[in-house]
Amino acid sequence: ELPSKTKLSELISKDLKKRGFKFVGPTICYAFMQAVGMVNDHTTDCFRYEEIIKLIRKS
Repeated sequence: ELPSKTKLSELISKDLKKRGFKFVGPTICYAFMQAVGMVNDHTTDCFRYEEIIKLIRKS
C-alpha cells in the first residue's frame, strides 16, 4: 500500500499553515509532491518505475 502522506509532507503542511495558508494538510501536500515529480510512487514491478529511475540518474 502506498502512503498518503510522509514526514516531509507533514513538515511542508505545518510550514505553509504558519505562513497563513488554510487548506494545506499533509495529504494535499503529498499529492502535490506526486504531481510535480518529487516522489516516485510507482511500485517496483511497474514498467514506469525503472524509466523514472533512469531519468533521475541522468539529471
